[in-house]
Amino acid sequence: MSDKIRILQVFGSMNRGGAETMIMNMYRNIYRDKMQFDFVVHKTDKGDYDDEIYDLGGNIFYCERYNVINHFSYEKWWNKFFDEHKEYKIIHAHATGPAAVYIPIAKKHGLFAISHSHIALSQKGFRQAVNNMYRKPLVNISDYMFACSREAGFWMFGNDIENKSNYRVFNNAVDTEIFKYNENKRNEKRKELKLENNFVITNVSRFHEQKNHTFIIDIFEKVYEKNKNSKLLLVGDGMLKSEIENKVRDKGLQECVIFTGVRSDIPEILQASDVVLFPSLREGLPVALVEAQASGLKVICSDTISKEVKITNLVEMYSLSDSSEKWANEILKYYEGYDRKDMSDEIKKAGYDIKSSAKWLQEFYENILIKKR
Repeated sequence: MSDKIRILQVFGSMNRGGAETMIMNMYRNIYRDKMQFDFVVHKTDKGDYDDEIYDLGGNIFYCERYNVINHFSYEKWWNKFFDEHKEYKIIHAHATGPAAVYIPIAKKHGLFAISHSHIALSQKGFRQAVNNMYRKPLVNISDYMFACSREAGFWMFGNDIENKSNYRVFNNAVDTEIFKYNENKRNEKRKELKLENNFVITNVSRFHEQKNHTFIIDIFEKVYEKNKNSKLLLVGDGMLKSEIENKVRDKGLQECVIFTGVRSDIPEILQASDVVLFPSLREGLPVALVEAQASGLKVICSDTISKEVKITNLVEMYSLSDSSEKWANEILKYYEGYDRKDMSDEIKKAGYDIKSSAKWLQEFYENILIKKR
């Protein structure tokens, strides 16, 4: 254990979000006899990936959530942590809200710091001012900066970030083999879910304002009015789930909208689906849409998402100002089916293959430590 390089990954929690899924994809594919990931999270609730992290040989440490008021106790926790854990030489910050607080502490203790932007939000007023206050210092205090897309990089680090030599866009890669379209797997999963004869529309995301589930239900209502054979799968959990469940009941759609909860069989869920619907208010580059394309699925999404998500010709973007009926009509174009293909080669050629990305990241960490010597 002592001979392994241990990298400290920092998150809010290890639930099935896009950033968390991305780093777990990396974790599964690094050479773990040589390198290990450990995690600091800001919630004591058990995360979806906690058991797997322990199984893979990682550790999880719990830190209090930063809320400004607890600034000094938050700093104290991190100082104590690094005093007790001399094994870490690199910290990779995905919880970038409080990163401006814990990264300087990490650097004081001799660590190299990577700040990683996973999102591009459109905010105004006080919230924007607060985020700017915590984001802007990251450019000067981070040794390296990553972003899942150009827009995510601009949002976190500023419009001139591409001129920095210590910055790069790091693709949200996926395991193309497990998402590769397979007709037999599709039929098996549809039978298991009792969806053999249905037109299946799917959304995989946490129930959060950013993901725009309210509009998803409005769109599906129009789809169902035109095609009673349609089903909507909502995969995930989150603070707004009960609100969306109430909306579904109010519209009388409870028989055709399926809340699956958090699932570990996302590749199979996507095999069983016909269209992925993703009208998010804003995104960096969602892993869910890379997975959908790897599965050969048509994707109907909002044009507020980074255009870099159009890795293949399967993605169609529409304005959130368009009516729910227009969105529904675009979805229903695929009711009669389409030629669903194996897209793994296209995903790999575009730089979204997990094997090559994990290899690059492991070598990047190793090269940092070589420079440090």
